[in-house]
Amino acid sequence: MARGDQKIKHDKDGNPLLDRYTPNERSNHWITAICFILLAVSGLALFHPATSWMAVFLGGGQWTRILHPFIGLVMFVSFMVMVIRFWHHNYLEPGDREWFTHLPDVLAHREDKLPRVGRYNAGQKVLFYVLILCMVGLLLTGIVMWRAYFSYLFPVGLIRLASLLHAVCAFGIIVSIIIHIYAGIWVKGSIGAMVRGTVTYGWARKHHPRWFEEEIRKTKG
Repeated sequence: MARGDQKIKHDKDGNPLLDRYTPNERSNHWITAICFILLAVSGLALFHPATSWMAVFLGGGQWTRILHPFIGLVMFVSFMVMVIRFWHHNYLEPGDREWFTHLPDVLAHREDKLPRVGRYNAGQKVLFYVLILCMVGLLLTGIVMWRAYFSYLFPVGLIRLASLLHAVCAFGIIVSIIIHIYAGIWVKGSIGAMVRGTVTYGWARKHHPRWFEEEIRKTKG
């Protein structure tokens, strides 16, 4: 069956829906998200005595030290799969710079005054690249710090530097994810898209008009 012949989905109120994320894409996202939460609490438990109580989430201090780097590897692989899937949607375009000049309009929900946005806006694209940098930094510094397997290969000075950079990257990714979650809550319907996989025509037309038009052309093609 051609895509244009597929039956259009509707929500419980009868509003037509567009597919935004496939089941595989959503599963990939939530695996990464769960790993991030486990790594954030276990990393904080290892970082400072005041937050050491968080080790309880992974079964105590010993298990936290053992599991933290392995969960980190799972998150990195899962995130890299997401990068491969969404890379072509995050190319920076001339209109992205203009989008940042309209931040007051973004914050005031004046979508009609913004450049026409494709699948992702400029803020989402910048977040995408910040997360890549932080993830790569966490992986490289984490390997240097991984006492059970690798740290004996490196001088103490390099391990100390890696520990500092690991903390900086961890801080960067935690702040980035907090912004990501806040934006998902702030733009009503965004979280639902990652849970159900669909968005309404109205949501797509308002927040991502260029992507909406591209998808409508596909359904009619």
